[in-house]
Amino acid sequence: MASVWFITGCSSGFGRALALEALARGDSVVATARNPDAVAGLAEEAKVSPERVLALRLDVTRDEQIRASLDAAIARFGRIDVLVNNAGFSIVGAVEETPENELRATMEIMFFGAAAMTAAVLPHMRERKTGTIVQITSMGGLTTGAGFGAYCAAKHALEGLSECLSLEVKPMGVRVVIVEPGAFRTALFGAAFRRMPEMPAYAGTVGPTRAFASDVAGEQPGDPAKAARAIADVVASADPPLRLPLGSDAVDGIRAKLAFVAADVDRAEPVARATAFGAKD
Repeated sequence: MASVWFITGCSSGFGRALALEALARGDSVVATARNPDAVAGLAEEAKVSPERVLALRLDVTRDEQIRASLDAAIARFGRIDVLVNNAGFSIVGAVEETPENELRATMEIMFFGAAAMTAAVLPHMRERKTGTIVQITSMGGLTTGAGFGAYCAAKHALEGLSECLSLEVKPMGVRVVIVEPGAFRTALFGAAFRRMPEMPAYAGTVGPTRAFASDVAGEQPGDPAKAARAIADVVASADPPLRLPLGSDAVDGIRAKLAFVAADVDRAEPVARATAFGAKD
């Protein structure tokens, strides 16, 4: 049976690529964006019946729009099989360079917005005892880099929430997939980055990150269409992995981070074990 996908952030990038992939597979899509005009032509672009696409306005930071969009989706299609939390943006700046309002805005969209969407759809999926929640995080959900503090904080938070969620809902028939892309050729690079005011003190650490964000635009190694196919394949599988890294840079970066953490734990182990009651000083 064809599935019904509900995708946030469909105006471009992974959201749009996933919507087109799902439609190509015969599924139906609720395509959402803050500007619904950006997704109004999706059915025509995919060369499918307009009945298979519902384009909706959705700002994931507004609870009333979340409720209204989910109600409209169920009224139109009767169910939601796959929720994809994809809405977000890119931001670069040292922690000290990032004003509190920018940090909060990053968390609101990429963490609290995704959490609110997840909580809102869960009663429907639990009642039906089936459903898949796809969280589009990043390799930055596990790795870090100078200048990516706000972005990585939001993605790390979403990964932690999602891993706990997977344990909570698996017995109820609901699955969670955390997608961790590396650098893909989407609009998130280049001018799309929110750039925090530069402080000379961070030229040596954050400066290269700023240069990377500009220089790699249009040259990212990852193909969004291939990523969309990989995600759709995993969603269709009987036993999907909890985490799905995408891109060689993601695989290499995550493995390096895990090795770094393991080495840190090994280094600290004698001190850690010596803190138990009865341990010898």
